[in-house]
Amino acid sequence: MQASGKFCSNCGASLPGATCAACDAPFSPGAKFCHRCGTAAGAERADDRGSASSALPWGVAAIALVSLIALVAGQRFARTPAPSTAVDSQSAAAPFAGATGNGAAPDISQMSPAERASRLYDLIMTFHEASKPDSVRIFAPMAIGAYGMLGPLNLDQHYDVGRIAAVSGNETIAHAEADTILAQHPNHLLGLILAGNAAHMRQDAAAERTYHDQLVAAAPAERAKQLPEYAEHENDITIALGAKRP
Repeated sequence: MQASGKFCSNCGASLPGATCAACDAPFSPGAKFCHRCGTAAGAERADDRGSASSALPWGVAAIALVSLIALVAGQRFARTPAPSTAVDSQSAAAPFAGATGNGAAPDISQMSPAERASRLYDLIMTFHEASKPDSVRIFAPMAIGAYGMLGPLNLDQHYDVGRIAAVSGNETIAHAEADTILAQHPNHLLGLILAGNAAHMRQDAAAERTYHDQLVAAAPAERAKQLPEYAEHENDITIALGAKRP
């Protein structure tokens, strides 16, 4: 690999220390896309106006996250039920319930950033499984923004972001997250699942079939490793392996 600065001069993959030109997020070594915004590795840095523009969606997501925190906290102190809204407030609060041991919503301001991000992931998946695409689209930006606040992500967290992107219809981020996972671990089952999902979203049947075949071939050896993220997402792996070949 011939290096040019912090990016490979042959394939454009990132090298240690590289950061995204659009949002300044650190690249994982070997990644070809930003895990946060999907910008290609090696892209030229935008001017001040472009940088401010690219940062705007993350500011909106942060504001939305604060709004969710206020919503859930307010439910703890309201004396009368609030009128129904476009998003089911009881469903929205559900992933935050149970931590206090009495079923009441906890003070999520006391949660760690990682725990808040994880709870938002659970919320998105709950809406997805309940066939509520509008609610998924409402909460997906704030969930992705919450993960963006964590700094460097592990492979499990990269999958979470990619899965949120996939169920909300964002193929660019889903593809970027799959690329990041597979750059670090070429046979990682969650990376292969996510790559297949992204291929399906862009209607690339040949790529989807290739990723599915690789998933099936890699599954026995990978499952034997008993990685924590495999246990966490065992249902996703089982469903993907049992799906018909594209």
